[in-house]
Amino acid sequence: MGKFPIYHIDAFTDRVFSGNPAAVCVLPTWLPDEDLHAIAKENNLPATAYLVREKDQFHIRWVTPEYELEICGHGSIASGYVILNLLEPTWQQVNIQSRVETLQITRTGEWITLNFPARAVEKCQAYPLLEQGLGLKPQEIYQYKNERCFAVYETEEEVKQLVPNIQILKQLEHRGISVTAKGSDADFVSRTFYPTKTISEDPATGASHCLLAPYWAARLNKRQLYAKQVSSRGGEMLCDYQNDRVLISGKAVLYLQGMIDLK
Repeated sequence: MGKFPIYHIDAFTDRVFSGNPAAVCVLPTWLPDEDLHAIAKENNLPATAYLVREKDQFHIRWVTPEYELEICGHGSIASGYVILNLLEPTWQQVNIQSRVETLQITRTGEWITLNFPARAVEKCQAYPLLEQGLGLKPQEIYQYKNERCFAVYETEEEVKQLVPNIQILKQLEHRGISVTAKGSDADFVSRTFYPTKTISEDPATGASHCLLAPYWAARLNKRQLYAKQVSSRGGEMLCDYQNDRVLISGKAVLYLQGMIDLK
């Protein structure tokens, strides 16, 4: 089938071995779905982003070792880094077309900014199974449809020290589960878990901040927020809540580049 360039990028960080790693593979045309999934499984990273160019924009798909994603923050940051720093370094902005919508990515200095939809959440009155899985009763719980939820704790240290029971969390219908608290040297901190994935804790998650940024913007009465993800690898991002959109900015670094050879 040919050889295709591939880049290993650490997103939401300014140094290697931290942030969230993603592969970015640039294709001339779309490969069959089974090949996209096979490559992602072989990469064994939280996400592999595939780019296909069409004139001055790119089409994108994100695939994990288990399934395809509708949206992927760190995979988009990594893709923006590849496009705006390596493929077209004179560009400051690019539109990428996902299966759901057109996403605008911009570059300002070292920062790559995503324009993502904000997610309206509703408060849960009680969620015993989630509390049991997290191992520590939160102050509040919010959810976005049946897709994502987050639990609010009083302190950053509580978030850092949580040791969730992933087997219990697997019983929940929510695919993504976040925990959050006000930060000591950031506006807020968080961690995000995907219980059904091989890598159950996501190192740095853009998509969860589509829920968290609106919540903390209202609670702290400020639109622009500095956020930290306090996973073992860590991650940092700037969030700018603009009503129905969240501008999520992060840095990224190139760890590895080469070619994949599909004979």
